[in-house]
Amino acid sequence: MMREWMERALLVLGWGALVTAVAGIVLHVGNWSQKSMVLLASDAMWLMLGAVVGLILLLIARGWRSAVAGAVVLAGVLWLVAPSYIPESRAAAGPELVVLQSNLLFGQADPAAVVAAVRDNDVDVLTTEELTDDAIERLRAAGLDELLPYTYLEPARSGGGGTGIYSRYPLRDTVKYDGFIMSNISATMEHPQRGPISVFAFHPIPPNLDFAAWSAEMRRVDEILAAAASPAIVGADFNATHDHSAYRALLDGPFASAADQTGDGILLTFPADRRWGPVIGIDHVLVAGGVAQQVRTLTIPGTDHRAVLASVRMDS
Repeated sequence: MMREWMERALLVLGWGALVTAVAGIVLHVGNWSQKSMVLLASDAMWLMLGAVVGLILLLIARGWRSAVAGAVVLAGVLWLVAPSYIPESRAAAGPELVVLQSNLLFGQADPAAVVAAVRDNDVDVLTTEELTDDAIERLRAAGLDELLPYTYLEPARSGGGGTGIYSRYPLRDTVKYDGFIMSNISATMEHPQRGPISVFAFHPIPPNLDFAAWSAEMRRVDEILAAAASPAIVGADFNATHDHSAYRALLDGPFASAADQTGDGILLTFPADRRWGPVIGIDHVLVAGGVAQQVRTLTIPGTDHRAVLASVRMDS
């Protein structure tokens, strides 16, 4: 009698987990125009883990027909998630470019840690968000300009609106794009071996602050990247995860996620200043005309984002 009761309880729990996973799938695939649904979609990958939990519980309960349904749901999850964990097979024969993307949290990131990350990893391009006038001075005092002497900076006096590009190589054709609340910029880097490479630094407004503006700004980013010349590199805090259709739309053209290319999948970057660590990935490096070889996150004291470090082999 007790065993039968336990099996029924496990069946109920297993089906609850499957329903949760299905909700995650729906949130992932939907092209939502409602703020609440977009915010819920930020955590869709965690909900989809219910497919694994549900199938295990159903198998333990010996609910064989239910387990078949669980296997179908798990297959759907894998169909959505697995491609991000399969490394890209093609190779590139051009020069290597090391890119670091870092949100500085209103300029409060430890400048010595930022400079150490640049120096220790031989970074060629650094894209920064929430760059302030004060942060520029502190980064300069810490020695950043000696490592990356060429810059295009659109800082804010305070707050999170500033954005910057630091480069080892000369920059030209700088652009500050209209249609954004915060600074979203680009420049052309003159690489001594590869020639001109477009560099973009994006920071759309968070959807929880102004959902209509975030939606419009993500569409604007898509327009800019659709018109971009290859090769190109993007460092961005999109305030969007892989579970948002607005982010995945950016990958429909020549741009690919560096983490997808290496098979590292979803890199968790925010919030990095909590005891439990980051739970969503909103910081990204995108590549057109090249293949990322290594990607990882770095902890920078003083900011609530983990930085994203990508080593990219450009096409020849």
